[in-house]
Amino acid sequence: MKQRIRVTAICRKDDEVLLLKRAGGRIEGGSPNFELPQGKIIFGEQPEEAMTRVIYENLGAQATSIQLTDAVTFTNLEGASELGNLYIVYEVKIDDSSVKITNERYSSFKWIKTTDASSLPLEEATMMVLQIIATKVGAPTSRIIQTSENAQVLPASDFATIYTDGGSRGNPGPSGLGYYIIGPDGKEIKRGGEFLGFSSSRLAEYYGLKEGLEQAIELGLKKVHFKSDSLMMVNQMNGIYKVKNPDLIQVHADVLKLLENLDAYSFAHIPRGQNEEADAEVNKVIDANVRRGEY
Repeated sequence: MKQRIRVTAICRKDDEVLLLKRAGGRIEGGSPNFELPQGKIIFGEQPEEAMTRVIYENLGAQATSIQLTDAVTFTNLEGASELGNLYIVYEVKIDDSSVKITNERYSSFKWIKTTDASSLPLEEATMMVLQIIATKVGAPTSRIIQTSENAQVLPASDFATIYTDGGSRGNPGPSGLGYYIIGPDGKEIKRGGEFLGFSSSRLAEYYGLKEGLEQAIELGLKKVHFKSDSLMMVNQMNGIYKVKNPDLIQVHADVLKLLENLDAYSFAHIPRGQNEEADAEVNKVIDANVRRGEY
């Protein structure tokens, strides 16, 4: 059986979602399909990277936030054979004022309440996804995990915030990690970076998180919000994605063990533009070692 995999976006404006009108692909009755923003995953892409690209290619807009919300599977007939469908669904935040059609595949777009969407001729997968989200409570962008079963909800003012980052020139290539730590009062506590040698960007991201966590323990911090622009890593730490990459399994296990030293923690994804301090530390250590001619 063939399989089709797509990333699909739920873009919201108040109580409405964004639908795109196909320029072709007519269904019974002669009306063009409406569908959620969606597209293929190119070889080598992470699903969230594909989602970011699809939004830009079709709408000319940048995704400011992407949160995995569901996966929808169904089977239909394509000719004489069955076709398996997997739609990975994300809640995507965009600047709705910048939306415009930038792909000839579509002729226009429409914001519509999910309860009214059934009045339109919908593509099959879009219909199924909208039926699910009409009654689904949105997932939080981060979660607080407390080690004590009887712990009370902890106020945000009790938490330090650690921004972490990792990067690779060439992926794989010369790599580094960076961290930036601010206290509950919003003042900087510490920042730094470390050169990792030849590595991949995904491994560097994890080593950045591990180093930030080790710094928290050394500083005696017990309640920490971790923030990173690596959506894959954040989703793995929140239990949304499983860690299957062999090169990440050990460092992921190391991070889980180190987390036992904290009373409470959370992981949140942020846009790259909000992680400039940690990113600067990454580039600083990579530049210093590249200048020495080591790579």
